[in-house]
Amino acid sequence: MKETLEMLNRMQADGIIGSYAIGGAVGATHYLEPAATVDVDIFVTLPTASGSPLLILTPVYDYLIARGCKAKGEHIVIGYWPVQFLAPANALEQEALEEAIETDVEAVPTRVMTAEHLVAIALNIGRAKDFTRILQFLEQEAVSKDKLNLILLKHGLTEKWEKFRRRYLDE
Repeated sequence: MKETLEMLNRMQADGIIGSYAIGGAVGATHYLEPAATVDVDIFVTLPTASGSPLLILTPVYDYLIARGCKAKGEHIVIGYWPVQFLAPANALEQEALEEAIETDVEAVPTRVMTAEHLVAIALNIGRAKDFTRILQFLEQEAVSKDKLNLILLKHGLTEKWEKFRRRYLDE
């Protein structure tokens, strides 16, 4: 992971990407026990073409390939980790990127989404593995319920949360 994070920091310093934050299962391991995953989800601010809402991944891939990384499907392998670069798809993911916490992983400075944002994103996506992760966060008391409730309310997820609670928490 160290090599991957060092490359992300270099990309940011070189202006290839803007701010970034680790999300998904790898982001969750900052708060929970590690879980099996096939890739690292990096939420990132990417450049857009002038006058176009389309994201440009070409500079990202060109930069990484020039430094020995290999493209593999929708991923690019940095070090030993397949990485998927994701632009925030909605206001929740944008907020999660902006409010990510700064931490060190293997002595490398990096940014990880907050536990509460990871839970809200998992709830919004709503796959079985997302619900399992939410339960892990709750069982390990890794989230502030007050902060989570504010995020859920702000992003219109209270109805989904109530359904989740009725189904999985018997509340």
